[in-house]
Amino acid sequence: MIENSSIWVVSDVDGTLMDHSYDLTPAKETIKLLQDLSIPVILCTSKTAAEVKVIRKQLNLTDPYIVENGAAIYGESLIRVDGKIILGEKYEILENILRKISIEINYDLQPLNNISDQEATELTGLKGHSLTLMRDRHWSMPFLNPPEQKEEEINKCCKKFNVEIFRGNRMSHMLSINSNKGKAINALKKYSNNPNIKIIGLGDSPNDLPLLLNSDYKIVIPGPFGPNSSLLENLNKYKFILASDPNGYGWRNEINKLINKLVLSKQ
Repeated sequence: MIENSSIWVVSDVDGTLMDHSYDLTPAKETIKLLQDLSIPVILCTSKTAAEVKVIRKQLNLTDPYIVENGAAIYGESLIRVDGKIILGEKYEILENILRKISIEINYDLQPLNNISDQEATELTGLKGHSLTLMRDRHWSMPFLNPPEQKEEEINKCCKKFNVEIFRGNRMSHMLSINSNKGKAINALKKYSNNPNIKIIGLGDSPNDLPLLLNSDYKIVIPGPFGPNSSLLENLNKYKFILASDPNGYGWRNEINKLINKLVLSKQ
C-alpha cells in the first residue's frame, strides 16, 4: 500500500499518538478514517519492534513501522528485503561505545536496560511484560538523561565514535550516525520507489526533529504543560503546525484538519 499512496502519516508514539498513560483512544477513530482513505499510518518511535507489534494489533495497523528511533524498519509488506531494513548498529557495539564515553567524560552513563525494574517503571510507567518488551532492544542504546552540563563533552565524543545522541523528554538515545527517524523515512521512501509522497509528520520531543525535518507537513504535539521548548527552538526557521491540544487529542484534531484540506475537500 505504501507504494501506491500519495500521502503518508508518519507519527511518533509516546507523547504524540498517545499520552504517557499509554491511552490510544483519542486517535483510534481518525486512524480508521485514514485506513478507509488508504493512507498509511507509519509509526516512527523509540519503542522496540516487540512493543510496536502490540500497538499495531490494538490499532489494526498493517503498514511498515520504524522502531528504535529510526535504527530499523519492519513490515510484512517489505517483501524485497525480507521484512526489515536495518540502518542502525548492534546494541552490544553501542553499549561498548557508551561505556567508553562514560570513561572519557568521567560520568557513568546508565543504559536503560541496566537499571532495576522498579527504576524503569518509575521512569516509563511500564511494568511486567510491557517492561520486558521495552528491554528487547537490538539497534539503539537508550540511557538515562545526563546532566545538561555534560552534553558538550558527550557531543565531542559522539564525533569520535560515529554516533549521535538524541535527548528525549524522559531519556536519551544513542544511534549510529547512519540512523535516525529522518533517515528511516527516506529509506522507506526509497524502498517504495515513489518520489512524490507527501509526508505528514507528528512528534513531541527533540528526538523527533529528524522526523519533522523530513516531513512536508510538520506537526508538533504538546504535552499537558505545553510543547517542548527545545523542539520549537530547533524548528523556528521552518513552517510547522503547533497542535492546540495535547497528546492524542492534538494528534486527532490536526490530522482531521489536514486530511479534510488535502483529501476530503477535493473528493
